[in-house]
Parts: sequence; structure tokens; C-alpha cells
Amino acid sequence: MKTLRTVLTRLLNVLAGASFIVMVVLTCWQVFTRYILSNPSSWSEELVSYMFAWMSLLGASIVTSERGHMNIPILVEMTSPAVQKLLNCLGEIIAFLFSAVILVFGGVQIANLAMGQMTSSLGVPIGIFYIVLPLCGVLNMIFTALNIIEILSNKEKEAA
Repeated sequence: MKTLRTVLTRLLNVLAGASFIVMVVLTCWQVFTRYILSNPSSWSEELVSYMFAWMSLLGASIVTSERGHMNIPILVEMTSPAVQKLLNCLGEIIAFLFSAVILVFGGVQIANLAMGQMTSSLGVPIGIFYIVLPLCGVLNMIFTALNIIEILSNKEKEAA
């Protein structure tokens, strides 16, 4: 399971990093075409906004992998190790359900609805850009399941 987490996290780091590099290059291209050529590139501006969404969602999956999502540790740390384990699992279950319902189910619905609409500058179905929602939802579900298994199996680490 650790291997699966490592492989997926490395892949996400590469994809999120590549999205960021593409965003930087396209933004530089926008500046060049707008101020040097006096002919702004509309397609690059549109693509940068979609790349930003992809990078953000891929980054959120990386955070889920590292159990870095929002929590209030001071409240959890006041409880016994058994209750800490229960609360940590509960947080992961909530993240799993959110990913399943909002990202996967909702993402599939919105991607299907948006397949009939074309982007204004790129001429590509908008649904293609929404595919990241269910993709990251599935990744988050995998990571939260791995997190739950790790929480339940690490008796000594949780008590320390």
C-alpha cells in the first residue's frame, strides 16, 4: 500500500508541476503577445485558467495523500489514543464521502453536461476540462482508504 501511495503521489507531483510550468509559459506568452506584438492571445488565457483548476485539484489530492487536510489537532490531542484514532478515521470517512458524492458523482454529471458546450477560444468541449473532478475524486477516495488503513494499523505511532 505504501508503494501505491508513493507511485500515485509522485505521478500527481509531476502532473501538478507540469501544469504549473505550462501555466508560467502560457502566461509569459500572453504578456509577450499583448505588450510586444500588440495582438493578445485569447486561447492561452483560457487554457491558463483551466490549467490552474487542474493544478489546484491535483494539489488537493496530494494534500489528501499526506493527510494534510484541514483539521483541529488541539481538540483531537486532548482525547485518549483510542478516541484520537476514531476521530482521525471519522475525518477520513467524511473526506471519502465528500470525494465520492461531490467530486466523483457530481464531477461525472457536470462533465457529461458540459461535453455539449465548446470553449470560446480553444474550440474544445468544456467537459474535457471537468474530467479532473472525478479523477481527483477517485484519487482522494484511494488516499483516504489508505489513510484509514494506516490509522488503524499504526497502534504504536498513534499512542506516541
